[in-house]
Amino acid sequence: MYETTYHRPSTLDEAVRLVGDSGGEGKFLSGGMTLIPTMKQRLAAPTALVDLRHVAELKGISVEGRSIRIGGGTTHAEIAAHEGIKSTCPGFASLAGLIGDIAVRHMGTIGGSVANYDPAADYPAALKAMGATIHTSKREMPADSFFVSLFETALEEDEIVTAVSFEAPDQCGYEKFRNPASRYAMCGVFVAKRGDGVKVGVTGAGSNGTFRWEAAEQALSANFDGSAIEGLSVDPSDMLADLHGSSDYRANLVKVVTKRAVAKAQSH
Repeated sequence: MYETTYHRPSTLDEAVRLVGDSGGEGKFLSGGMTLIPTMKQRLAAPTALVDLRHVAELKGISVEGRSIRIGGGTTHAEIAAHEGIKSTCPGFASLAGLIGDIAVRHMGTIGGSVANYDPAADYPAALKAMGATIHTSKREMPADSFFVSLFETALEEDEIVTAVSFEAPDQCGYEKFRNPASRYAMCGVFVAKRGDGVKVGVTGAGSNGTFRWEAAEQALSANFDGSAIEGLSVDPSDMLADLHGSSDYRANLVKVVTKRAVAKAQSH
């Protein structure tokens, strides 16, 4: 690893100031699940690491009726175990429990995952499907506008994800086809149903990051059952292709995993 200066702020204002003082070469550190391995491989060399894990303003989960707000510093394990989320939005609690392994779930945070926006990250599919709001140290914006492209969000250099919030849908479910080694999604689908409307968020498969499968949304809004998407197909040219699976393989996975996500939503 390269030489860096470690900072441990206790407030958001202090954290923002420290990154500003680094001359554009500092990085915020949340769970460190991506940044630390990247530094070890010498693919990143920030002159300053500003650790957000001790900023109280980023902590906590609030569930009021069906309104849920989760602080950016909340770990995946805390989300998965929260009784309010499990009872109000079980699909989201289940999603958090499927992230990585037990060590990752106890170190990684929702804010860090959202800010990093790995193309196979789990949360973006759910946040898009539920029409979530991303709160930052400067503003708030809808998930559809926040996530831009692979590893690219609307965040500015000195901007911190402070929380995410959403209204729990009537029914929801998440399923993913996991890489057996990394446990990242080769395809993950979150289905959210409200009244007669359904939204479908897909992660891990699209060549431009997380996307909404609108054709499936229309079909499932008319008939909330896996059989409703039998006649649909996904364009392979829009899918990722790598050593783990071709674009045709991932296109088929989207359909298969969506059916499983619908079945999970129906079981809650």
